[in-house]
Amino acid sequence: MSYKINKTYQEINAKIRKGEVVVMTAEEIIDVVKTEGPVEAARRVDVVTTGTFAPMCSSGAFINFGHSKPGIKAAKVWLNNVPAYGGVAAVDCYLGATEPCEDDPLNKVYPGEFNYGGGHVIEDLVAGRTLHLKATSYGTDCYPGRHLEKEVSLVNLPFATLCNPRNGYQNYNCAVNLGKKTIYTYMGTLKPKASNANFCSAGQLSPMMNDPFYLTIGLGTRIFLGGGTGYVTWNGTQHNPDVPRTDGGVPEKPAGTLFVMGDLKQMDTRWLKGVSMQGYGCSLAVGLGIPIPMLNEKIAGYVGVSDEEIYTQVVDYGHDYPQGIARSLGQVSYAELKSGTITLEGREVQTVPLSSMVKAREIAGILKAEIQAGRFIIGEPQMPLPGRQA
Repeated sequence: MSYKINKTYQEINAKIRKGEVVVMTAEEIIDVVKTEGPVEAARRVDVVTTGTFAPMCSSGAFINFGHSKPGIKAAKVWLNNVPAYGGVAAVDCYLGATEPCEDDPLNKVYPGEFNYGGGHVIEDLVAGRTLHLKATSYGTDCYPGRHLEKEVSLVNLPFATLCNPRNGYQNYNCAVNLGKKTIYTYMGTLKPKASNANFCSAGQLSPMMNDPFYLTIGLGTRIFLGGGTGYVTWNGTQHNPDVPRTDGGVPEKPAGTLFVMGDLKQMDTRWLKGVSMQGYGCSLAVGLGIPIPMLNEKIAGYVGVSDEEIYTQVVDYGHDYPQGIARSLGQVSYAELKSGTITLEGREVQTVPLSSMVKAREIAGILKAEIQAGRFIIGEPQMPLPGRQA
């Protein structure tokens, strides 16, 4: 396809290094695209920054805790009494954000509080706190140790990488509960008879809402992750780009996801927060920001999307969702969701965001400032995500 505006990653990065780059956030660019058109927007602006901050259950960290004397091949590992998966290598483990503390009563006392779990351990590590590590083993000739206990902190761990197998969900359900009693879900507490509607997306600031066909987001894309620098390393689990879309390409149901990784030692607790979800479990709130290079007017048209043009489905989590029934109770825009109420079956229902627009806006602003200062160079994807169909 022939475009009036054609920029390359190399040209944009050269402008970043020279301090000549023009950057706008995904909110700031909307009026430019609407009033001046995508061609002029692409001509004027080089990069658009996005952001989101919300619970990301599919999160965790790969950790190497160092060899001991005698050596040990850890079969089971605990950090602050939270189990980590030891079946990786001798002193490697994977700590999942949703793993509860070993002695947590779970939902035996319903609804459970889930006060401490993997997400909280990750936050404690990033905060510089000292954690208690315990490992056990069956013993081998090369690794005879059977038990290890020591205090660890992020600074003395040989290796710690944040690993999110699923992040940046491209749209998600709006959850209600049509049942007769309050329920506790990963979408938060849902009161009976659709008394509240919970949603989880930054809408017009959300990364993949601004690049709906993944034209600039792919393997190797450099991102803001948890306050440090990370990369898109694959498509995420549950990546499903083949869903109904608006004329502007925006998916109307949950669609694309990203597999992202970054050095945990670079990160900040402002952008990584352990989460306790009553009656459901533990999680980790993660800050994610992705720059969108304005290569041409087609991309400029996509980043001009506003909350009024982004839709999602209202789904019953009281019966339909847990039973695997695919049924929409209606379609609503993010403008409606962010207004505080939606209309469902003829009555107003209060909406509740699980994602923070304040933090999403701040992430987009931080990324903008970093690019303008020449400290953040755009990473050109080496391979597109599956489902690129623009």
